[in-house]
Amino acid sequence: MVTTTPRRTVLAAAVAAAVGGSASLGAGGAGAAPQGRGGGRGHHGADPDSTVEYHGWVKAADWRAGTAQGVSVVTSGRAGVVLARPRGTVDYTDPHTGTTAAWEYATWLSPVRRPASPATELIASWNADTPAGTFLRVEVQAGYSDRTQSPWYTLGIWASGDEDVRRTSVDGQEDGRSTVWTDTLAIDDAASGLRLTSYRLRLTLHRAPGSGAAPTVWRLGAMTSAVPDRFEVPATAPGPASGTALTVPQYSQNIHIGRYPEYDNGGEAWCSPTSSQMIVESFGKHPTPEQLAWVNPDFTDPQVCHAARSTYDYAYGGCGNWPFNAAYAATYDGLQGVVTRIASLSDAERLVAAGIPVITSQSFFEAELDGAGYGTSGHLMTVIGFTEEGDVVANDPNADDNAGVRRVYPRRQFENIWLRTRRYDASGAVRSGTGGVCYLYFPVRTSAAQRAALAAVGIR
Repeated sequence: MVTTTPRRTVLAAAVAAAVGGSASLGAGGAGAAPQGRGGGRGHHGADPDSTVEYHGWVKAADWRAGTAQGVSVVTSGRAGVVLARPRGTVDYTDPHTGTTAAWEYATWLSPVRRPASPATELIASWNADTPAGTFLRVEVQAGYSDRTQSPWYTLGIWASGDEDVRRTSVDGQEDGRSTVWTDTLAIDDAASGLRLTSYRLRLTLHRAPGSGAAPTVWRLGAMTSAVPDRFEVPATAPGPASGTALTVPQYSQNIHIGRYPEYDNGGEAWCSPTSSQMIVESFGKHPTPEQLAWVNPDFTDPQVCHAARSTYDYAYGGCGNWPFNAAYAATYDGLQGVVTRIASLSDAERLVAAGIPVITSQSFFEAELDGAGYGTSGHLMTVIGFTEEGDVVANDPNADDNAGVRRVYPRRQFENIWLRTRRYDASGAVRSGTGGVCYLYFPVRTSAAQRAALAAVGIR
């Protein structure tokens, strides 16, 4: 049976309405269904009609272009900003523990960014190091097409651990024109013509007073988009990655069902962190024995439990917060992570050919994806290759065991369920589609082929 929490249904329905539709995210089809984030929409790549733009601040010159108050620009090694001289202290009450504590803080404010296409949505993502006793807050202020501005919205309070503060999104943020839905800032009524025409991001870095700890941020960016509703997307022909499959570990989320139910009902809902862990390890990165020491030694694949705990959003009540997964991947030395949207499987093929897997978000009923054996209202899996015929080779964590994770899915079916923004469920009701949302994890030191593939989908 398909299980969908009420909060996921409300979230996806609201985001769907933001792009001009009235559909809600619902259960699709029969079979054992994973739980995960759906409800994104998008278009990306070199297509001149694309409304998607990702912009990141990653180089020393990028960081110097912002307004720094208490942070310094890191120029040796990987460029970024680090808490250097606190501006003062601020009290923070953790809504999930009720604890209030004073924290030293410093800020960095980005220049105003004006996307080439006015947007109905914005999703930020970041890469950072938060040692014990530190955390960060990411905020956005958007400019509307009528020349007014949104309030400052919090897009995430984040730390790699959960001992000092609980990692969280913030509910209840709206101004009557736009709303933050967990990790997505969305225009409330896209049919009104109102759009996001500019934005700026603000980082606030925190540390325990007198600790000397130094949180560092290496990448900060946002993806904006405005895509019309569509039940079908254009088909693409097999490309340069046909016959190529990357070497990626196979991990099942289902073997973890019942383990650590405090993190979103255990493995039943762990498609996102399980997918993230597979790709992290494909780059040769692993958690340390110390990081895994809390996991029951009788459990297989303890690193998946670690990934679930490390991505859990205490407000959302799940492990499917998109930026939190990208931030988790980037806690491993030498890796970067972003959340974006791309236009087609041709873009995914280009990335795979360059050695960059693609973690995709999709929703479908069972008959829409041959070989899946289940339907889902939102699920994450990884595209790791393509057959000679161009069909998708995927590591799908919704499997009974690790051996069953590797699947081959028909190209046309996979492309459509991933990129569409509207769909019919098994009973004929209109639901939202996932629309090309993906996570991209890649090395800090990229090859020329990787740089070209990333540039083709707007990432630098």
